[in-house]
Amino acid sequence: MQSDVIVYIVDDAAGVRHSLGLLIQSVELKTEPYTSAQEFLEGYDSSKPGCLVLDIRMPEMSGLELMEKLHENNIQIPVIIVTGHGDTSLAVRAMKAGAIDFIEKPFNDQLLLDSVSKAVDKGMDMFKAQQDCVDFIARVKKLSPREQEVMDLMAEGKGAKEVGVVLGISSKTVDVHRGHILDKMQVKSVPELVRLVVMHSDYAFRC
Repeated sequence: MQSDVIVYIVDDAAGVRHSLGLLIQSVELKTEPYTSAQEFLEGYDSSKPGCLVLDIRMPEMSGLELMEKLHENNIQIPVIIVTGHGDTSLAVRAMKAGAIDFIEKPFNDQLLLDSVSKAVDKGMDMFKAQQDCVDFIARVKKLSPREQEVMDLMAEGKGAKEVGVVLGISSKTVDVHRGHILDKMQVKSVPELVRLVVMHSDYAFRC
């Protein structure tokens, strides 16, 4: 999986992009450089895990503004802020906005590589979680509206009789729905189904 990771470098200074690229590539990670925040947004590939090394001061769209755009577009990617000595207060704001680290220019090579390594690990975890969410939603979409109702009530701990009372159907009908739900959700038991639903308890609003 790590071979698929992309370390995005967004900095308007060509020299910084070049030096960062060489340094990160020295540990066998793939990099993609961008000269602006907008260029990154247009080139970002959500089908692969990654992390973002981001300059905080750039023309047109700053690093902070890009982070806001990422949040608005539900793009989940670890961000390392690269900042000048006079940008500490901005870097703190970026950390509060979700950046996982900030590195001051001129940066220490090993410090930056250590930070990138942590961001890559986090990026892979976030990517897997996102893929799991997408897979879960795809399964849920196979359910009929009634099956979704039954599944949600089962996830609340209700038995077949209780579900039947709530929905005004017989417990035998609930059992039929349950069989279909387990099949479509690709699980073998109700406890396994409940764990899956609880894990994605806000599934209606995700992905």
